[in-house]
Amino acid sequence: MDHFEYKQGEMHVENIPVRKIAEQVGTPFYCYSSETLIRHYKVFCEAFEGQDFQLCYAVKANTNQAVIRTLAKVGSGADVVSEGELRRALRAGIPAEKIVYSGVAKTEREMAFALEAGIFQFNVESEPELHQLSRIATNMGKVAAIAFRINPDVDAKTHAKISTGKAENKFGIPLSRARAIYAEAAKLSGIRVQGVDLHIGSQLTDLDPFAEAFRRIASLVEDLRADGHDISVLDLGGGLGIPYDRETSKPPLPIEYGKMAKKIVGHLGCKIIIEPGRLLVGNAGILVSKVIYTKQGENRNFLIIDAAMNDLVRPSMYDAYHEIVAVKENKVASSVYDVVGPVCETGDTFARGRTLPELASGDLLAIRSAGAYGAVMSSTYNTRPLIPEILVKGDDYTIVRERPSYDDIIELDKIPEWLN
Repeated sequence: MDHFEYKQGEMHVENIPVRKIAEQVGTPFYCYSSETLIRHYKVFCEAFEGQDFQLCYAVKANTNQAVIRTLAKVGSGADVVSEGELRRALRAGIPAEKIVYSGVAKTEREMAFALEAGIFQFNVESEPELHQLSRIATNMGKVAAIAFRINPDVDAKTHAKISTGKAENKFGIPLSRARAIYAEAAKLSGIRVQGVDLHIGSQLTDLDPFAEAFRRIASLVEDLRADGHDISVLDLGGGLGIPYDRETSKPPLPIEYGKMAKKIVGHLGCKIIIEPGRLLVGNAGILVSKVIYTKQGENRNFLIIDAAMNDLVRPSMYDAYHEIVAVKENKVASSVYDVVGPVCETGDTFARGRTLPELASGDLLAIRSAGAYGAVMSSTYNTRPLIPEILVKGDDYTIVRERPSYDDIIELDKIPEWLN
């Protein structure tokens, strides 16, 4: 469920008409619903009721400070993959003791900053990273609490570019070498082994890959305890999918995911960490755009809008499906369109052969499920300004990221003296 609904024939975000925001802010823009963010957080927490549990929002899905702060205020932790994301999480009000640091290429500077901040856990992904972290922690007079990210070699059955748990992926340590590497870590003065971590991919719509990975990890935890390691934390990662196509896609609900996870790993008595990103923010956001032209091609109609692939790259990068709807309902006339943007790339296409209400220049449309990996992956390609982000709360809204001017963009460049 989300809070983007039609009232009297017009799409509203909570209690505000989308049209009203468009008139005041201009298009295109991202719009997020506070109530949807909070509801998604609470639903996931309820799925793990009765467990020692911490939800750590995967900040990479949407790094806007207002979004992170909204989740922080209801108790969320954070999963971060860079110093920048760590700084964002801390500044948004997430306590360091609720932050886990993932990623395959943590630098010395990033490790030192995270150690100084006092984060809960490093998810270590390689032996070189382990030794570097130990050395830096020892030099700082600190001890780094860690979990190793284990690659369980499970096919997540998702898009190849977002699958992370197979043997050929760059992430984690092979399950076959886990016990030897834990033994190595136990000898290091700057390291305290406390957990096991895994993450097999994103946008999973089937529980079976999760279940297989969790069974393999549960067995590993028992082996590690037999080896003498005090394993008290189990980080199960994220990856539960959302319904981009609400007519045909029915991913498992968080309550079903939680029931499965508790059945497989609940007996271990570990603190369970879950790192959802897309599930919290994906359906809490829309991208609002205006029709510039309708164009009759040789064999198709083009709906040319003012949003582009630099604003939302997922359709171009992943061939991703996003539901597209008219902001003003029209239940009478419909047409079939290729929905395209103004960037000089054939890949600047949001949908092909999509049946939509009949639209004309100046009409507004909304691209749904755009709260995750939308604004955060945007760019200024073609010197197009980054678009505003809006956060709605009931009857009120705030621009939580302004649209920069052309001068703001161009003045980032510096002309060397020899060209003056």
